[in-house]
Amino acid sequence: MNVRVLPFGVLKDWLGADPALVDLPAGATVADLLAVLGRAGRGPAEMLRGIAVSVNAEFANQAQVLRDGDEVGLLPPVSGGAQNEASGMDENRAAIVALTRERIDAEGLIAAAKRGVDGAVVVFDGIVRNNTRGRQTLHLDYEAYEEMALKLMGELAHEARGLFGVRSVTMVHRLGRLQVGETSVLIVVASAHRAQAFEASRWLIDTLKKKVPIWKKETFVDGAVWAAGEPFPEGVGVDGGEAGDER
Repeated sequence: MNVRVLPFGVLKDWLGADPALVDLPAGATVADLLAVLGRAGRGPAEMLRGIAVSVNAEFANQAQVLRDGDEVGLLPPVSGGAQNEASGMDENRAAIVALTRERIDAEGLIAAAKRGVDGAVVVFDGIVRNNTRGRQTLHLDYEAYEEMALKLMGELAHEARGLFGVRSVTMVHRLGRLQVGETSVLIVVASAHRAQAFEASRWLIDTLKKKVPIWKKETFVDGAVWAAGEPFPEGVGVDGGEAGDER
């Protein structure tokens, strides 16, 4: 059987930027696939440690059995959304998520989130700064596993409403090239009470940066690097140890 392997972020530098078809025996698992990639010399073993794997845009563990035609994403820890835009929206506008390659209209999205029942609207506006650890930044490039990212962003928006009791959540993330000063991610939380809105906003950005498959490449005056991501939550990342041991 054949599975389609999609590397993202820094893994492109070792595995190649294009999707690859990998031939596997019937009944092969995610762990078997990682071992095959290792034996083929497609990248150093340490590159697969701490990654997450998706199968058909759903997180998967190493024991998951693969089927012919499956699409397998290799996801390094995430950093941290034509008009090439993809979006999802509830009929009552209680949850709006989007990925866009156009400038984010922060003022318009904030105004659209407000309702008479709201006592607070809390906004997180993540912007591109001009340096990282003392290195001058020229620009950033964001990429995403778009289908999976939108799905997870929608799930986070709904989960935040349930956890914190807020009325609505808007999350928009830029993709493509961003210049210094531009908004990379905007989160707008509307609620009857400010405490819940603050808590939900903090939880959303922290969880998005750990779980949603969006990666950032930073270009400096003296070179470029994929930003190191935070570890995936427990139960999401795979060790990669089996594949490394077989290389």
